[in-house]
Amino acid sequence: MLIQIHAIQNHSPANLNRDDLGAPKTCYFGGVLRSRISSQCLKRSIRLSPEFAGLLGGIRTRQLAKLIAVGLEDDPKARKRAEDVLKACGFLPKKAAKATEGEDEATSADKSKALVYTTRSAVDAMTRLFREGANLTVDELARRFAEMIASDIAVPDMALSGRMLEPDKSAKDTWKGLDTTVEAALQVAHAISTHEAKPEVDYYVAADDIPGEDAGAGFLDEAMYAAACFYKYLSIDWDQLCTNLAKTGEKAPRLAAHTVGALLNAAALTTPSGKQNSYAAHNPPDGIIIEIRDTPISYANAFAKPVEIGPRDITSQSITQLASYAHDLDVGFGRPTMRLWFSPNLRYRLAVGDDEPSLADQDYRSLDELVQALVAALGFDWKDVAEVGLAPSEA
Repeated sequence: MLIQIHAIQNHSPANLNRDDLGAPKTCYFGGVLRSRISSQCLKRSIRLSPEFAGLLGGIRTRQLAKLIAVGLEDDPKARKRAEDVLKACGFLPKKAAKATEGEDEATSADKSKALVYTTRSAVDAMTRLFREGANLTVDELARRFAEMIASDIAVPDMALSGRMLEPDKSAKDTWKGLDTTVEAALQVAHAISTHEAKPEVDYYVAADDIPGEDAGAGFLDEAMYAAACFYKYLSIDWDQLCTNLAKTGEKAPRLAAHTVGALLNAAALTTPSGKQNSYAAHNPPDGIIIEIRDTPISYANAFAKPVEIGPRDITSQSITQLASYAHDLDVGFGRPTMRLWFSPNLRYRLAVGDDEPSLADQDYRSLDELVQALVAALGFDWKDVAEVGLAPSEA
């Protein structure tokens, strides 16, 4: 069973997700240039959002040795031994890298070359083992660490996003028989503008508060930005999510339901942080479709022909094109098992025409009502599952 989220979200001028040159990310779709927000950017903003904070049990870092050493009162000998253990695990230290300014060689060395994605509970367990296993050899500790990293995976953020972890091949004996891969339950598309969108240039100056004879700008530069109405699409594999969380025991289904509700809240209320101090583009979605179906279907092709300004505003026209395309796919491939529609105070309808019925089984005026309805469709009460979270060591 798949839970699909489709959203229309119109952003005022912004640079939410930059490329290597500092310009808003773009792509060509339908033969024209579109604004784009990468799936990685969207997932990270959701994962680190206040709405998801109580479910954040994973940690991705190159400084695992430092984390363990901090738990051991930052003993220099303990840190060195932790580095040796992680090196035996295949997470080679980045000793070849030059220490950054203000960073000594030892601090630089405790960073591994690769990001290690594990759980906070696994880090706590490794720290305890390190403290209690003084009689264990480095290789024995490395094997135990590997087992913890491979098996301690039942946290919502990792269950959603999955994990690809490939230790250095020199440590293959340490990982023999262990599987470090976690199959992701969540798919996120790159958000694209429903219309043609070309970045613009903002020429700006910084004035000197105490001008002298050289009156004028004390600094000048250019920055790029764009304003765009985005189509966003996310798909959650409910069965995979429950499987990934199975090790949490009896609470797994309720924890999975809490995860889905929190993800929906975060997807609606969280905006990527790129240059927000300069643009403050905090614009919530004007429309969200929730669908339950067996086959994943994106409605991106509703905008293969870019939305054009006409009698309707850009948001209204985007929702109308979305509804028309969804209706055509309903006729061609069949309706989803369930379809819910939310627009703030039902400002917009999900309908092909003004006089046509809604394509949704139920329309909602508030996000809270939508979240409660989705969780109820999964067989749970939102107020009940919202109390289910992680143990203190995992959160």
